[in-house]
Amino acid sequence: MVQGTGSHVGKSVIVAALCRIFKRRGMSVAPFKAQNMALNSFITPEGGEIGRAQAYQAEAAGVSPSVLMNPVLLKANSDTGAQVIVRGRVVGNMGVREYHAYKDEAFKAVTECYHELAGKYDLIVIEGAGSPAEINLKDNDIVNMKTAKMAGAKVLIAADIDKGGVFASILGTMEILDPEEREMVAGFLINKFRGDASLLASGLEFVKQRTGMPVLGVIPYFSGIHIQEEDGVALTGYRTEAGVMDDGAVDVAVLRLPHISNFTDFDPLAHEEGVRVRYIRGEDDFGRPDLLVIPGSKNTIADLLEIRESGLERKVLDYHSSGGRVVGICGGYQMMGNVIRDPHGVESDRWEARGMGILDVETTLEEGKVTSQVEAADNGVAGNSGLFGYEIHMGRTALGSGATPLFTVSGNRGGTAAYEDGAASADGRAWGTYMHGVFENDQFRRRILDNIRSEKGLASPPAVMEYARLKEEGFERLADLVEKNVDMAAITTILGI
Repeated sequence: MVQGTGSHVGKSVIVAALCRIFKRRGMSVAPFKAQNMALNSFITPEGGEIGRAQAYQAEAAGVSPSVLMNPVLLKANSDTGAQVIVRGRVVGNMGVREYHAYKDEAFKAVTECYHELAGKYDLIVIEGAGSPAEINLKDNDIVNMKTAKMAGAKVLIAADIDKGGVFASILGTMEILDPEEREMVAGFLINKFRGDASLLASGLEFVKQRTGMPVLGVIPYFSGIHIQEEDGVALTGYRTEAGVMDDGAVDVAVLRLPHISNFTDFDPLAHEEGVRVRYIRGEDDFGRPDLLVIPGSKNTIADLLEIRESGLERKVLDYHSSGGRVVGICGGYQMMGNVIRDPHGVESDRWEARGMGILDVETTLEEGKVTSQVEAADNGVAGNSGLFGYEIHMGRTALGSGATPLFTVSGNRGGTAAYEDGAASADGRAWGTYMHGVFENDQFRRRILDNIRSEKGLASPPAVMEYARLKEEGFERLADLVEKNVDMAAITTILGI
């Protein structure tokens, strides 16, 4: 099990690397995270919802994602509450106290899923959450040491040296852990190191003397290796001022919504040659993008009202009316319509909100959640190409006479289907869809960008970027990096394999 001295120290990435390393050694391996709090989610082949990080780790392991890998998913929809998803299905919206009262039931699902998963694989690599040493949370923590004890797992504690204070973080964590918990710790990993690792020798020795446990690896800070970040914390500081774009590049701007979800939808665009993706928070960042994207949201009406009050909506509407291209994904698609209704209080206590009016559609939020992998055909926006993606939404959207269906869905959950998804304006310069992952489709993404390049007089790259290959190369390079800088022989000895 990989735990951490805090959030965003690299636990998810280290787990993915270990999954790939053990896969390359011929083992059947799967990731597991008891409870994940993330707005970035994925739909498994059976139609269950899990954290996007566990789907990414499953890809690294070369196995199909399953709800068993992330039994409990919390999707925050306010400062004090979240939608609670267990075994891939919504069980309700809960405040903090209500969820604490539900923890025993949640951990029962954790235990059942872990043992079912462990019965199918040679090795499970478990990810913790945040820190196991949060004094105010330890009594109710089901994702760190309680899971380690349930699984009989050996614990590696990862720490981020780039933030500073790495040795104090490691020693402080061990000091706060209970004696029984300290016994589960087998060693430490220092992550995101810049420079000559030999300069850490005295600190590494000090840690071993004080804790009795070794530092089993110092992983360098890296760039240029494709990984998918877990959640919106990765977007902190990810902000490009308008006007700094090269005229020879395609400028894609994404609204940085307060409750942004599934921002990895735009990862394929960010890795295209000659394309820059930037996240904008306010009017001063807006500029004149070549493509404006309104992403998904866990609280669509609240985020719509927020961008309206901030003045961003006016910038979007002016941009659209002057010929700009606007795309909406899931919640962003709903915002682009004429109205959003929430008669059941699914996301808020506001019954109805006026939309942006960019697309002639109306949305009603419903209590039932649509979760499905889908296969579809593009009806013309990008040349009638075949598409794969997944739906995660609690709304039904009806098209008016001024909109045409965007996609025709022919399959979901492994079976056949026949329904329309999304909507496009008459000129095709505004469109929206419920399909996440749409930009992972290489030909579709290429045609969208080539249309922009043609308008700007830019040449297209000679070859189509293959996103699946990019991810696969990323897994291999990440595994190479970790295997080179971590004592894998010690880890296999600890595991007894």
